[in-house]
Amino acid sequence: MSSDPDVEVRRLAAESGDDPTGWFERLYAAAERGEAVVPWDRGTPHRLLVQWASERNVDGTGKSALVVGSGPGQDAEFFARLGFATTAFDVSETAVRGARQRFPGSPVRYVTADLLDPPPEWAGAFDLVVESMTVQSMPEQHRRTAITNVARFVGPGGTLVVVAFARDDGPSRDEGPPWPLSRADIDAFALADIQPVLVEDLTDAAQPDVHRWRAEFIRPAG
Repeated sequence: MSSDPDVEVRRLAAESGDDPTGWFERLYAAAERGEAVVPWDRGTPHRLLVQWASERNVDGTGKSALVVGSGPGQDAEFFARLGFATTAFDVSETAVRGARQRFPGSPVRYVTADLLDPPPEWAGAFDLVVESMTVQSMPEQHRRTAITNVARFVGPGGTLVVVAFARDDGPSRDEGPPWPLSRADIDAFALADIQPVLVEDLTDAAQPDVHRWRAEFIRPAG
């Protein structure tokens, strides 16, 4: 195992061949055995999501939320604490089991599902959809399918919030995963009647050369 978690992620992804999501289960299973580290397991919800919710005084009472690629579960737990009836999914069965064990008694509904082939009943079913750092793990040939499926989860009157590493438009030169998203990738979430509210290109204070997108979209009611 490499001492660099990102190198280990890329090795596992490369070994997965044509399966764009199979490496997630291999990574989480290796982490469960103490043989790998999940780089995005921060122990806290993503700060850009926390900041977004605070700035908008988000109250999830009586509303539903879907957390895409929920992984260790901290983001899902955060939105559940805001009052949302929260569903969180990951393609890795080990990740889902680990989140349930980490948060015993949690109100979050953790399920195993594939973003590239999600349950059809989720279409238009959620008041809030949270996509944080999952689409950027998809190779380019699968990315638009992932983006389209994320957008389709948003119900009438609902909100989509997206967080991802940022890059300039044009062909990606980055070795991934992750593959940072371009502005064109972010704009692609505006599917059908979904409308952008705000797209921010934010600099990481601790790493000035790292930029992240934070974008908010709405689907009008009715």
